[in-house]
Amino acid sequence: MQHNLAITPSPHVRSGATTRRIMQDVCIALAPAGIASVILFGGHAAVIIAVCVLTCVLTEYVYQRLMNQRVTAGDWSAVVTGLLLAYNIPANAPIWIPIVGSVFAILIVKQLFGGIGSNFMNPALTARAVLFVSWSSIMTAYPNTVFMTGGVDTVSSATPLAALGKVFTGAEGASLADVGLADLFLGNCAGVLGETCKLALILGGIYLFIRKVIDWRIPVCMIGTVAVMYLLTSGFNAELTLKELLSGGLMLGAIFMATDYATSPQTNLGRIIFGVGCGLLLFVIRAYASYPEGCSFAILFMNVCSPLIDRWTAPTPFGEVKQHG
Repeated sequence: MQHNLAITPSPHVRSGATTRRIMQDVCIALAPAGIASVILFGGHAAVIIAVCVLTCVLTEYVYQRLMNQRVTAGDWSAVVTGLLLAYNIPANAPIWIPIVGSVFAILIVKQLFGGIGSNFMNPALTARAVLFVSWSSIMTAYPNTVFMTGGVDTVSSATPLAALGKVFTGAEGASLADVGLADLFLGNCAGVLGETCKLALILGGIYLFIRKVIDWRIPVCMIGTVAVMYLLTSGFNAELTLKELLSGGLMLGAIFMATDYATSPQTNLGRIIFGVGCGLLLFVIRAYASYPEGCSFAILFMNVCSPLIDRWTAPTPFGEVKQHG
């Protein structure tokens, strides 16, 4: 019996996923954190989110039209960048901060390196780091939530990470009781706009796992590494470790930013190495540096290492000898 077999080039396994669909899924997953931020910090949080998203989309559209490129503003990737950048800005920041950050993220980090898929660092995280270095007094003036004493008009004297850092180092008078576990989980604490409500971030992460948008290896290895390091260095203090996991930008970074397709490794082993590296760097910065948070810088450093990780973990085609020169 004769069979007609078609011979075609790889890839032979195709997916129906498109960039637009994936980015829409990410937006859906980020929605709970955005809703929580508005509830926790008031209407100005919604203004910052809207400004970031609109500025990112407009910057991409204008640049591509001026450069006579195909306009990709409709693929929703700029919307995702805008949401992630907004979630890394304090809710009381002046409007020009999200505008400057959005233009930098899209124009400098994304478009000048070739557009979506060609940037070697996460645009939102890079813009956040630039804003932090340039205007640190604004980017570290974290407001209280509407449920805290003084409301959003009052700048918090200490973030949960700062308080936990004093406990970890054994500072006099520091106590774990100063940081409530329920407040950390529900977001009733000082911090940037989108990182405080861990419940919303976890729900978004579960949605992305179900939709198979992200791989479990990076977030699990990153969060797991931070947990193991704090357990080992704190004398197996489970309460301190759990509160560290629920503080700062760890959940937001591990679920939504470290998993960025363009800036993370493509191999399974590479993703494990990447996640462990992010977790180790985050722990070192939190535990031993003068700055209590290090999620952005940890991920950005590993973004730079991602091509090298891919190179050393890529499988060798059958019949070829792997070269490391």
